[in-house]
Parts: sequence; C-alpha cells; structure tokens
Amino acid sequence: MKPTAALADVKFKNVLYLTDFSEPSEAAFPFAAAVARGYGAKVYAFNVLIPAPYVYTTPDLTELAIEAEEEVALSEMKKVESQLAGLQHETAVERGAGVWEPVERAIREHGIDLIVLGTHGRTGAQKFLLGSVAEEIFRRSPVPVLTIGPGVLSGSHNAARFHRVLFATDFAPEAAAAIPYAISLALKGNARLILLHVVRKIGARNEREAGSVEISVAEAIHQLYEIPPKDAGLNSPPEVAVEFGEPANRIVEASKERGADIIVLGVRDAAGRLGAATHLERSTAHKVVAHASCPVLTVRG
Repeated sequence: MKPTAALADVKFKNVLYLTDFSEPSEAAFPFAAAVARGYGAKVYAFNVLIPAPYVYTTPDLTELAIEAEEEVALSEMKKVESQLAGLQHETAVERGAGVWEPVERAIREHGIDLIVLGTHGRTGAQKFLLGSVAEEIFRRSPVPVLTIGPGVLSGSHNAARFHRVLFATDFAPEAAAAIPYAISLALKGNARLILLHVVRKIGARNEREAGSVEISVAEAIHQLYEIPPKDAGLNSPPEVAVEFGEPANRIVEASKERGADIIVLGVRDAAGRLGAATHLERSTAHKVVAHASCPVLTVRG
C-alpha cells in the first residue's frame, strides 16, 4: 500500500466497541466515544456471550443459567447505551462459541472501519477481551484495532486528537499497512509524527557476531525519513529515532520518553495460528499493548 494514495481513504465512519462489561472494557469506552465524536462516526456497542463452563445435573438448570447470563448482559448493555446518548449508535448482545466469528460478521454487516477494545493484558479462559483473545482480534481483523491496555490513564483520550503519534516499524511489508493511519492521525490532530525503528542485535556466539545488527543505523534513519510522502502535509518534519534492544520494551519506553499519546503498529496476519485459547508466546504487538501508557492502534498487513 502506498501512503499517498491511501491517506484519503483513512476515515472512521462505523466504530465497533467491543465490551464484556469488565473494567478494561469500561476504560476503553471513552476512546470509542471520542473517536465517534471526532470523526462523526456511528458506534456499534457489541457484546459476545461465551458459554461458561458450567456443570449441571439437568438441562433445565442449564437453560436457567443461560437465561440469567443473557439478562445480566442485556442489563449491562442498557447502561452502555445510556452513555452513548447524543451519538449515533446501536447495541447488540450475541451468544457465540467463540469471539471472532460474531465479530467478523459484525464487521461485514455494519461496514466497520475501526474496532475499539480494552484488555488487562493477561491471558484468561473465562473472560472476553483478555490477553490472547485481544491479540486474536487485532491479528484477524481486516480493519484497524485501537486497544486500550491496563497502563493507559483514564481521561487521556484527548477527544480523539493525538498530539504526538509514534509509528514503530521493523520495515517488514506488514508495517506498511499502518503508515497511512499514523500520518492521518498526525494530520487530524496537527500532531508531531515520531518514526521509530528498534535494532535487535543478532544472537551472537563470538565477538564478530556480537557487533552485527539487522540493519545499519544510517540505513534505518534513511528509511525512516522516506516513510512520509513529500506531499503528506505534515505541520513539521517527522522526528526519527533508532533504538537498540528488545523491540517491545524499547517501543514502550520510547513512547514514554517522547510523550507519545498513541502508538501505531503494523501486525502480521494470524494465518490460522491463533485461536481463543492460544498458548503461543506473546508477540511484540501484544507486549506493547499490555505495557504501553497510551492506546495502541494496530493495522493488519
């Protein structure tokens, strides 16, 4: 994707706010509402009821438990709906065996172009937007996902106008998909765009190997400066930075040191490897989401 051609296509008209009514989901709500107000978007508040691992002696008790769960979910959704007053919105509670299939269907049926969700960054089998499930969503989603992690301060949504946008890239093809969104957010908020590459030293067995790196600093800086198109319309030249270390840690630290209020990342497709109960090692993107002090926008490449 070429950033110049894609910039005009970056619009948020239909926002899917995913909630399991937990504290992380509540923390994400102001961001969903702020994006909707800032972009004139409609909000679709959506809850997926996942079957709980109940053990019942009779089918009657199972049916009663299911009905009770649905009543609670509908009651909680009414509270969410009251908070959406003044915004175009719809709400829905849907039962599913897993999260992704109902979400995928909602994206398709409602023309969703942004998903907003919260996560506490840990894995868990009985909660909705926790750990590996959040990662499944942002790796499978064909639209950008704004994830609000546990380190994000309440009240930091800035009416969906971000002042310092950090775009972190490893120069892989997947990263290119996120470039238009980073630039668009910078333009929307008249913000400073920060371009970051983290160099991770290759595992070394001798002194010569210890000095080798994936890419030279000079080449990395050159590539970073080449990211924004000349006619992007940024209010100031981007700030570029090359850091050394473990990528997720350095991205999180760099965002704090440079006062970024949103991180933008390109992520790889799940390619069938992720499920709701995945036990794969956390990815760089997942670690960033779990530890960042600002929201993280992921765009699947």
